Amino acid sequence: MPNQHFLTLFFFILLSCNTLTSSSSSEKDDTFDFVRPIDRKLLGLHKKEKLSHFKFYWHDILSGKNPTSISIIPPTINSTTAFGLTHIIDNPLTLGPQLSSKLVGRAQGFYASASQVGLDFLMAMNFAFIEGKYNGSSITILGRNPVLNKVREMPVVGGSGLFRFARGYAQFSTHWLDLKTGDASVEYNVYVYHY
Repeated sequence: MPNQHFLTLFFFILLSCNTLTSSSSSEKDDTFDFVRPIDRKLLGLHKKEKLSHFKFYWHDILSGKNPTSISIIPPTINSTTAFGLTHIIDNPLTLGPQLSSKLVGRAQGFYASASQVGLDFLMAMNFAFIEGKYNGSSITILGRNPVLNKVREMPVVGGSGLFRFARGYAQFSTHWLDLKTGDASVEYNVYVYHY
């Protein structure tokens, strides 16, 4: 009988210790599940970082039967800057300034008139490429576009595929603009660090 009490007490103590360690290790495991250090090599970050220059033309087509830019929110107040106007885009990116030039990707996102005193747009776009080894990869641009400036600049804030951990900037200028339709072709020069 004493052996039976000893065994019961032993299993009770063992069970208690296991419960205490389980609850404290579970707190550590929760933290570990949320954030943990990782080896850069597992993400391909041991390779040398490259700086690439991409040049293409962005076509904003508001007219015709198949526009690539549509207004989804009209300006809510009467203003010279169309403050609040918002467009969703799926614009072609081509090698040359003509829309008939070779298609290398699409600019997908939106732009909105974000100034009450100037013609400044907030732009958020993914340049989704379809050409060569960059097919399926994208560069993300987010920033302010002061439309009346000859040359504008926005940051590259990231990317996907071959552009994971990308950073850099885009400089762009209007190649041509049809004031009647609003259609435009814009030359983009994107300088991006990537692995």
